[in-house]
Parts: sequence; C-alpha cells; structure tokens
Amino acid sequence: MSSSLSLPLEDPESVDPPAPDAPLAERLRPRTLAEVIGQQHLLGPGKPLRSAFERGRLHSMILWGPPGVGKTTLARLVAGAFDAQFIAISAVLGGVKDIRDAVERAQAVQAQGRRTVVFVDEVHRFNKSQQDAFLPHVESGLFTFIGATTENPSFEVNSALLSRATVHVLKPLSEADLRTLLERARTLLAAAPMSEAALLRLIGYADGDARRLLNAYENLVEMAGDAAELDEPLLERSLGEQLRRYDKGGEQFYVTRVA
Repeated sequence: MSSSLSLPLEDPESVDPPAPDAPLAERLRPRTLAEVIGQQHLLGPGKPLRSAFERGRLHSMILWGPPGVGKTTLARLVAGAFDAQFIAISAVLGGVKDIRDAVERAQAVQAQGRRTVVFVDEVHRFNKSQQDAFLPHVESGLFTFIGATTENPSFEVNSALLSRATVHVLKPLSEADLRTLLERARTLLAAAPMSEAALLRLIGYADGDARRLLNAYENLVEMAGDAAELDEPLLERSLGEQLRRYDKGGEQFYVTRVA
C-alpha cells in the first residue's frame, strides 16, 4: 500500500464523481485519507486507524460520535483501502431482509476472492435480534462489520457484537477544522469572501458538524448572488431563527455545547 495514503473511496470502477448539482457536502466528501479533516487522534501518524490502513489490517469497528464528523466517510475509505465491496445499511430504514441481501452479496464476491465491508448507519436503532444476525458472519470472516452510532455503544450495541469490534470515538470538528472546510467550499463554489464576524457565527451554528456547516454555507452562497462579501446580515437572512438559537450566550447554543 502506498505510504502517501492516496486511497480511493471504494473500488475506482464502481465509484462515479459526485454530480455537479449534488449537495455541497457530497461534493466535498473526502475521497482519500489525506483529504479527511479532523479526527487526528485516530488518523494522525501512529494512531489507530492510520496504523490499520498502513499495515493492511481490516477489522470490525464501531464509529461513535456526533453527526457530521465523518463516520460514513471513514467507513467508505476503509472499504476502498482494502479493495472491499462496500454495502451500506440504514438501521432506521432497513431490517432483516437487508442483512440477508448483504450476506448474499458478500458470499458472491467472496467466491471471487474479494472482501466485503458491511456498514450499518445508526446501528443502535437495530434491535437485539437484528444485531445478533451479524454475529455468525463476522465470526466466519464473511464480511467486516462497521457500525456508526451517535449513542454510547456500551448501552446501545449488544455485548456480543461489541466484543467483536473496536470502538473508535470521533470528535466534533474544531474551529480550525471548520475554517479549513469553509475554505475548501469557497474555492469549489468560487464564492465571495466571508466576513470574520459572519464566519464565527456560522461556525458556532455548525457546532462541530461538517454537514450542518456546508448545508448552511451553500444556502448562504445561493442567497448572496453577486454580493461582494458574505456578511452577518446575509447570514441572518439565510438562516434566520435557526442562527439566533445558536448564538453564543443563547440558550440553545449553551445546551448544545454542554450536552
């Protein structure tokens, strides 16, 4: 594996670039490990996930963290790094049928000598029997299991499944991380510069969530039109009451930050 970690999102032949009209968050989704912003406690030199990539060790894991911090992206990068088939299941919308389908697809590519990563988003929403359905296939090595959750897996994931997976805790993105992300977004959209005051308020509104930040920024740029600067009045018109609830000193901002 290349030491530069220029790893594809998945197998290149099955991944198309995002459509030009795709949401900004999708267009900026990292397609290599080097593009990931934040989570350096997991991805920095010598850190757990970085080491797994470099050593070629694919392992089942639970990615625990708040929304918008890169859980799905990391799962896809893991699959791509090992040229594994990537199967995503939403525990909110899926059920036993989706698990059976995943097993059949994994068996099909296993016969061709290829591995599979099964990613379950919001895994805590699956009940005990649904979670148990993964166990024999994880134990047999049919596929590698990656679950994503916003809830403490010690309470929400079955102990049997938890014992077969490494828990990696993802952190909210820092102000510096979000500034970097906004600069990438500005370059992609060729947008006007943003005033420092507006930028700080938008970062406060995002509260460490990259998806929230990019969705709000995309709406702001669309509303701004040919404006020479993205300033606070524009931001207030774009987000309205949503923004005011997340201002520093406001009740919603305080509750969000300490929860």
